[in-house]
Amino acid sequence: MAQSVVAIVGRANVGKSTIFNRIIGERLSIVEDTPGVTRDRIYANATWLTRDFRLIDTGGIELEEATFTEQIKMQAEIAIEEADVIIFAVNGREGVTPEDTYVARMLQKSRKPIVLVVNKIDDQAFKDHIYDFYSLGVGDPIPVSGEHGIGIGDLLDEVIRIMPTVEEHLDEDEIRFSIIGRPNVGKSSLTNALLGEDRVIVSDIEGTTRDAIDTAFIKDEQKYRVVDTAGMRKKGKVYENIEKYSILRALSSIEKSDVVLVVIDGHRGVLEQDKHVAGFAHEAGKGVILVVNKWDLIVKDEKTMKNMEKALRQEFKYLDYAPIVFVSALEKKRITNLFPLINEVYANNRKRVSTSVLNDVLIDAQAINPTTTFNGGRLKIYYANQVSICPPTFVLFTNEPRFLHFSYKRYLENRIREAFGFEGTPIHIIARKRD
Repeated sequence: MAQSVVAIVGRANVGKSTIFNRIIGERLSIVEDTPGVTRDRIYANATWLTRDFRLIDTGGIELEEATFTEQIKMQAEIAIEEADVIIFAVNGREGVTPEDTYVARMLQKSRKPIVLVVNKIDDQAFKDHIYDFYSLGVGDPIPVSGEHGIGIGDLLDEVIRIMPTVEEHLDEDEIRFSIIGRPNVGKSSLTNALLGEDRVIVSDIEGTTRDAIDTAFIKDEQKYRVVDTAGMRKKGKVYENIEKYSILRALSSIEKSDVVLVVIDGHRGVLEQDKHVAGFAHEAGKGVILVVNKWDLIVKDEKTMKNMEKALRQEFKYLDYAPIVFVSALEKKRITNLFPLINEVYANNRKRVSTSVLNDVLIDAQAINPTTTFNGGRLKIYYANQVSICPPTFVLFTNEPRFLHFSYKRYLENRIREAFGFEGTPIHIIARKRD
């Protein structure tokens, strides 16, 4: 079942970010008393009553013209369009304002399920204020205090109650891969080269691709589905509202993918935004391939490729498991090298190893490099097993998890990779205390 999307919408300074942080359980979104401080949407995954959903924190919507007002308004409109459920937040201490009424009219036009939440009701003296908000005509108001966590459970109960079931029918024989990267690195050109036909618009203008284009095809009797995502821009440089909408779609594409191709412009080299974009795929636990495009534009000698690979390993230290491919989408050079890699990374992300062989590898690893004292004790690993795939995840049953130094954990990961491969996929190692 695909994740539903929930957007928190409302005018400025009603406490949307505070409610957002309370729901996800961490201070991910900036909280200030200055109206309009949330200038970009923040996305996070949340869970309530076994239902997972993606939560969007929007900027405020105001009637009067002010700094960032138009941008914030557009962000909210995009979130409204994307959301399956809308949390409409108002300020219970200030009562109904013209801006609240304006937002209510916007939401009514959306025809989406709406939960009206009256925030800042942390004092009994303000509780009667909630009845004024019936005049907005968007349902029964739920009193909450985002700052103190009061009423958040009631809010989420209602969200889950009206949340539609988003069914997703996936072909189990199909490998889904997405193509991500900052604007103008050649994602659309690469898609066309992989498909062998021009189904996706290609342009040298940054940000030409406005939405994710999902295309199924067959190559060497293997079913694939490729998603060409819109370019992701660095915060502060995203000016067009449609591109902001595309970022959410790109994140959703990664979420639905088995393998992610991170495209880098070989001519311009690695930029900070490349590392930011690649981090989405790594954090999602997907298989990753680094694709250096526009290799035809490089003046090369016998050391050029090796030096570039060394630079990439230095810049993408957290992706040391990802294979690197140098291609020219424009000239269709080395494109066919991608398909065997996609297949291999897909298989590795789903690979399972037997418990007995895994424990043999870890016993040998400890014999070669015994654990040392850390946090007041020496780690003992009694046994381990693999508990899940996508990504492969291993649990170590130990005498005390806090005795596991991060460097030794990395050592064990390297030994597991040496023994079983796992090229192209992150692997997770979790230490637990044996009962």
